[in-house]
Amino acid sequence: MAKDLARQQLRVLPERYEIRFVPNGSAPPGPDAPWTAMVRAPEGMTIIREADPDAAEQWHAFYGDDPHGLDLPGMLAAVVGPLGEAAIPVFVASTFHCDMVLVPAGHLDDAVATLREAGHTIR
Repeated sequence: MAKDLARQQLRVLPERYEIRFVPNGSAPPGPDAPWTAMVRAPEGMTIIREADPDAAEQWHAFYGDDPHGLDLPGMLAAVVGPLGEAAIPVFVASTFHCDMVLVPAGHLDDAVATLREAGHTIR
């Protein structure tokens, strides 16, 4: 039986995050640096980390409570689709088990309402 993609259980992680870009040739943060996710690409690295209190741009993260296999299509689309239709910006980092969908802090309430309306459970 296929999983009902419109009924995912998501939680809002308690931390606020910031997204930083480190161009090629710059030193990546060390192993003790406070980062949550790092992705290296041809042009440099993108780092998601807990936001400094004075960070100008802060993001909240939704994270799935139900890990899913990599072969289950549509899981991410079921979350970012409704957010996109509501004109809510997103930034995504995928893990082996779930996706971390970040929205700007000022859009959190609208994002929660949009996802609930789409059939998701948010806690």
